[in-house]
Amino acid sequence: QVQLVESGGGLVQAGGSLRLSCAASGGTFSSYAVGWFRQAPGKEREIVVVIRRTGGATYYADSVKDRFTISRDNAKNTAYLQMNSLKPEDTAVYYCAASLWGRSWTSPDYWGQGTQVTVSS
Repeated sequence: QVQLVESGGGLVQAGGSLRLSCAASGGTFSSYAVGWFRQAPGKEREIVVVIRRTGGATYYADSVKDRFTISRDNAKNTAYLQMNSLKPEDTAVYYCAASLWGRSWTSPDYWGQGTQVTVSS
């Protein structure tokens, strides 16, 4: 059983930056690809970015390309999402998820509890 805990969310002005962290415990972190998802009020959860087990992003949503960067440190069992040039439309609850071997993003194996990101205009 893998537990995922997100942190780093908060309130930021448009144009600002935040760095989210996703700390994993209870499993072999390097066996899992990690994805960041977000869900805005009244909208469905959407995938934002995915990173391979050994690093290297495999997917960025068009809306965040060139602004968001995903990374991971397998020695620390932690993945990160650096968010720059934030926009009000980035406001959402951000979730990290872990998928064994990266096999599925429609149904990841584990989810974190989410962290709120609010971008003011």
